[in-house]
Amino acid sequence: MTSDNTPRGWTSRTVWDRRFNAPLRSFLRTETGGARVVLIAAVLALVWANLSESSYESVWNTSFSIQLGDWQVSHDLRFWVNSGLMTFFFLVAGLELRREFDIGELRERRRLALPMLAGVGGMLVPVAIYLAINAGQTTAAGWGAVMATDTALALGALAVFGPRFSERLRGFLLTVAVVDDVVAIAVLAIAYPHHPSLTALVVAAAIFGVVLLVRGCGVRFGPVYALLGVAAWLAVSMSGVDPVAVGLVMGLLTYAYAPGRSDLQRASDQFRLFREQPTPQLARMARTGLTSALSPNERLQTLYHPLASYVVVPLFALVNAGIVIDGDLLARAVTSPVTVGVVVAYVVGKPAGIVATAWLVTRLSGNRFRPPVGWVAVAGVGTVSGIGFTVALLIATHALSGPALDEAKFGILVATLGASVVTWLVFRSVGRLSPARRTRALLGVTEGIVDLMLPVDPDRDHMRGSLEAPVTVVEYGDFECPYCGQAEPVVRELLADFANVRYVWRHLPLTDVHPRAQLAAEAAEAAGEQGAFWEMHDLLLAHQDALNPADVLGYAEQLGLNLDGFREHMAKRMGVDRIAEDVDSADLSGVTGTPTFFINGRRHHGAYDIAALSAAVKAAFASAKLRPEYHPRDPGRREAGPAS
Repeated sequence: MTSDNTPRGWTSRTVWDRRFNAPLRSFLRTETGGARVVLIAAVLALVWANLSESSYESVWNTSFSIQLGDWQVSHDLRFWVNSGLMTFFFLVAGLELRREFDIGELRERRRLALPMLAGVGGMLVPVAIYLAINAGQTTAAGWGAVMATDTALALGALAVFGPRFSERLRGFLLTVAVVDDVVAIAVLAIAYPHHPSLTALVVAAAIFGVVLLVRGCGVRFGPVYALLGVAAWLAVSMSGVDPVAVGLVMGLLTYAYAPGRSDLQRASDQFRLFREQPTPQLARMARTGLTSALSPNERLQTLYHPLASYVVVPLFALVNAGIVIDGDLLARAVTSPVTVGVVVAYVVGKPAGIVATAWLVTRLSGNRFRPPVGWVAVAGVGTVSGIGFTVALLIATHALSGPALDEAKFGILVATLGASVVTWLVFRSVGRLSPARRTRALLGVTEGIVDLMLPVDPDRDHMRGSLEAPVTVVEYGDFECPYCGQAEPVVRELLADFANVRYVWRHLPLTDVHPRAQLAAEAAEAAGEQGAFWEMHDLLLAHQDALNPADVLGYAEQLGLNLDGFREHMAKRMGVDRIAEDVDSADLSGVTGTPTFFINGRRHHGAYDIAALSAAVKAAFASAKLRPEYHPRDPGRREAGPAS
């Protein structure tokens, strides 16, 4: 949704990216950006520990206490980071899994089975390998350290080594990794408690019951949930279970949903009242209306995800990655069952477990459950899942101690490097395949989710391009919306570049913010009755500041239309029903703002400049196993293949 005073000129791709990013795209970008900071923090920890181990340990062993009257909680800084701040990391993981389950790829429940089982297989095989190597030794207790995947580092490695323009691949990895995290936290809570207290666990369970009750009553006041979350964290920490589990549970309990048009309309009305009478009371109402239009899940992700990725996880790496790498450690590591078990479990066991489980599920289900990507991409997800840095270190610190802990940390670092190299080799090899085989290897044959609820009908929809084109771009637009005006030349360039793409315009006049949008849509329909819809469409978008009745009548005269017929069509409002059908189809498809694009039925999230739309169109051709008829007007621009 746009504002009347939005600048008309082309802003920049950065502004568009920021405003029109999908939640998943934003999540992935933050994760990959945070991965760089994590690597820097890990290197700093290693340098610090090897220059002065005593100062490194003394800092993180410093006690920090919170006291209210006679009540006191006291732990060292390492605990406050590992079990305190890391709660926010797992809160974000739970929020993202819930979002995917409510409105993301996993909203189609049959798509949940395979990545969930692949994630479980990717944990059981590494655990079996580690236990086999450490059989009969006390270090076997460290089996939990080889289960989980570091989501941030894995996504960062995939962004560097994997194919571009493959959000489906990253979404598959995210699902597998979050399943890993969920099970790993459950294992951490059950298998590695310290001095368990049943009473404290009962209190924690009661607090979570209150959370469910408050949520069921429709309470949306954030501080209430924050207070309950802190209480649950304290109860769980006193129970002997690692309290990071509280973050995961709170995230999974937080609903995600797309804002409805009624919510946006109410927010717009409240803002309009504030603009007419800017009082503190109306300002508060407008702020509340804008906030309530977003789901709690999205609000919390916006608040905590950057904090978790850029502060919490790097700080965790700084606290835990510092080990002294000397000749003694290297000599022990070569033969240490802990180090060897961790490295083999992650570098070999992870990909073997994920790929084998995915293959078995596909075969046993008769192809009803298939990976959302090709088999080489599944292998790449398996290898990159061998990066277990964050959660692996967390569990290792609970399961092991002394020299065994140092050997485990060293193994985790080696496995992180080894998994990255193997991932690079996997995706490097796919580049040697022919374009058709490369597309199949990366994208597979699974059909994507169709978001466009009302299919394109050549007999009713306004369409440009070939009727038989294999790729269809649908835009829901508003003739007064300045962003639609900015998108129009981009669409023209897209159609010029791709000969076998068809473009469909559907009306979505946002009358609450664009009072002349409905009139303009009816004028386009009146012109369409005389075979000049697209000519009127172009004039309306070119003159968005002149959409009064006299203006549109002047455009009809300029186009040489029958003015009596045009006036009659407008006076009788003969296009209203046709426009209402488009608005209804927008509601069914979850469209709340303009412009919104669908490409072959799949909603396009992100920027709508020529680079982003071209990439999405090429991905649609790749999914359809076709090559686009691509005619770039800029000789310097080259086509990017599916693996580029």
